[in-house]
Amino acid sequence: MSIRHWPTADRPREKLLAFGGRALSEAELLAILIRNGTKGQSAVDIARTLLTEFGSLRELLTADRERICAARGLGSSQYATMQAALELARRHYQQLMSTGSALANPKATRAFLQMRLRDLPHEVFCVVFLDNRNRVIAFEELFRGTIDGASVHPREVVKEALSRNAAAVIFAHNHPSGVAEPSQADELITRRLKEALSLVDIRVVDHLIVGDGVCVSFAERGLL
Repeated sequence: MSIRHWPTADRPREKLLAFGGRALSEAELLAILIRNGTKGQSAVDIARTLLTEFGSLRELLTADRERICAARGLGSSQYATMQAALELARRHYQQLMSTGSALANPKATRAFLQMRLRDLPHEVFCVVFLDNRNRVIAFEELFRGTIDGASVHPREVVKEALSRNAAAVIFAHNHPSGVAEPSQADELITRRLKEALSLVDIRVVDHLIVGDGVCVSFAERGLL
């Protein structure tokens, strides 16, 4: 049966308007993005099938275009809609992180970094540049590849920080393995960066490692 023939209270869009997004299941939220069903299947039916087929909402939303467009009931339009929803969420958290002091809103900072980094198949090293009131000046991805002394260059980090007149920085990088525990290389490069930045009076506030649903803080571990 088509969703338009369902009781009003059961239709995903009307349910969201009446009770808010938290009242909807993952399948119902996906159905709003999918919009249309196919013959014999409503958008909610398609969404439930997709969640089963892909294994989780995360696996579905981060799947490549070809795989999504090959799924029954989906195409380029639905893929574009889902990617737009993801990017809006990322920008939402980036703006939250940038509003006021980053240190006063650590949840938003971590949420943004996890959304930005956790599903990447390769390591990236990023820096959040802060002013003297700990407000975000900029977020930049500086290096790609294995995070060690050969791939992360303190001189370049200092140069970028000075060019933005930063008073402090927060480092972040991801572990594609999903395990967020700091390695010896992570600790070594953090010390090198901290020493280099201290020469120009720029503080290192934290170094966050993003894993699978986990964000480990060097500051909280006493590693800074």
